[in-house]
Amino acid sequence: MKLRSFLVTCALLALVSAALGRETPPSPAATARITKEVRHELLMLPYFSVFDNIAYKVDGYNVTLAGQVTRPTLKSDAENVVKRIEGVEHVDNQIEVLPPSPNDDRLRRQLYRAIYGFPQLQKYAMGVQQPIRIIVKNGNVTLEGVVDNEGDKNVANIRAHSVPGTFTITNNLQVVKP
Repeated sequence: MKLRSFLVTCALLALVSAALGRETPPSPAATARITKEVRHELLMLPYFSVFDNIAYKVDGYNVTLAGQVTRPTLKSDAENVVKRIEGVEHVDNQIEVLPPSPNDDRLRRQLYRAIYGFPQLQKYAMGVQQPIRIIVKNGNVTLEGVVDNEGDKNVANIRAHSVPGTFTITNNLQVVKP
């Protein structure tokens, strides 16, 4: 009888300590580490291009992925690499896969040339990951990302409007001081 009550007490203590351990919020250092690793892993995805936009939000040990991608495999790859990060308990994958369309592919190429081929904006084409993201869905264009100044934001918007065949253009570029 004593052995049975001892085992029940041990089991209850184990359950309580596990429950209390999960309720402990992560330290700011842990959150910063997870955020840094999520960013790194997403940028290292092999097929992540200028036509994809992946955003993320770290809330404790949970990560929410959002944005738009052109390949279905990129959506699952993003979720898989984030799941493997130490400390991440749950990944909510809300990434939208853009529908395949030859017209949207044509617009993507034309927009890329119009924006990154313009002399004032060529500096943004130099890195491996270009900071201006071109999202095209059913002829509707959204510019995401960051630029150095308000002038570059406006020029990118004007260049996007110069491409024929677009229905609407939404300029969500953020100005970030270097």
